[in-house]
Amino acid sequence: MTAATLTLDTLNRVSREEFEQALGAVFEHSPWIAGRAGEARPFASVEALHAGMIAVVRRASRQEQLALLRAHPDLAGRAARAGALSDASSAEQSSAGLDRLSDEEYERFGRLNAAYREKFGFPFIIAVRRHDKTGILDTFQTRLRNTPDQEVETALAEVAAITRLRLARLVKER
Repeated sequence: MTAATLTLDTLNRVSREEFEQALGAVFEHSPWIAGRAGEARPFASVEALHAGMIAVVRRASRQEQLALLRAHPDLAGRAARAGALSDASSAEQSSAGLDRLSDEEYERFGRLNAAYREKFGFPFIIAVRRHDKTGILDTFQTRLRNTPDQEVETALAEVAAITRLRLARLVKER
């Protein structure tokens, strides 16, 4: 199945394995979400498909949720500088200009990434397509004041926003 043939109708008809393979990358390095969501087919719309995938995340254990969050890369981190991001993450970070930072900006992101990971145990996650680098840095500062429970919920909400955008680009209604 190629991106050109990735329609909702096709996804509703393929095997569970093909479904998971087609949508496995929507949630960063977490194909288990697509696999579990596929059990609820057929989906009436791409929005219903997304809601089904988010329901899988919400029903997952806290350990599975944390594993999902930990699967995300740091913003403007080592993996980004080394070109080792998933295609989706690379395009998203590039859309916010995170691939064109000054050395000072990279250093600031590095300090914030380290402080965030130290406090919460997973990387800072934000739907970067909705922000510019200044907005991302401001949000970083604000969210560092959250409690761990608040931040898990905020990060999961950001994952939902990211994946909604990814699915809209990947799957056509018909």
